[in-house]
Amino acid sequence: MSGTVIASDELTIRPLTADTWPAFADLVERHGGVFGGCWCTWFHTLSRDKDRTYESNRDLKRCLVEEGRAHAALVFHGEEAVGWAEYGPPAELPNIHHRQEYEAGMVRPPDYRVTCIFVDKRYRRRGVAALALRGALDLIAEAGGGVVEGYPHDMAKQPEGKKMSSSFLYNGTRRMYEEAGFTFERAKGQKNCVMTRTVAPT
Repeated sequence: MSGTVIASDELTIRPLTADTWPAFADLVERHGGVFGGCWCTWFHTLSRDKDRTYESNRDLKRCLVEEGRAHAALVFHGEEAVGWAEYGPPAELPNIHHRQEYEAGMVRPPDYRVTCIFVDKRYRRRGVAALALRGALDLIAEAGGGVVEGYPHDMAKQPEGKKMSSSFLYNGTRRMYEEAGFTFERAKGQKNCVMTRTVAPT
């Protein structure tokens, strides 16, 4: 698979639902639960809820999906999920890195957050993350649109000559967000930032 060129029309976007859960779960399981068995639940839960296991994170995520309280744009290659962008309103995704600094600089909460973007290791550096982000924006537009925040890595803050593994870019790069129509709002932490875009309803 490594090095194979994938035509953009071979990749499709589907929302995370009970029907697409098996493909999502297969992607997560292929990568050991993602980020130490998180199952993309970290942003759903606050610090008091962090004493969780691989199995309990999986069960929580599945429950949230079945209840319609977990949203993501899944990127499919055929019938296999190869990436996702997690999004949702702040009430659905209350946790955030650098929370104290973020809240101190917040003027108003967004309508939606894009909190985590992950790509199958076989498909990285091929534009799948950007496609997942755009898929999330399309699904937000279908849901009525609104102000969307993302929290990407700001490569301008990366020490010169030091490379960042794509597996650590949990929410993509500032450049990717700029190309998707986001504007820089403020810094967050040492290497991340807050970016916003208003999405019109469709």
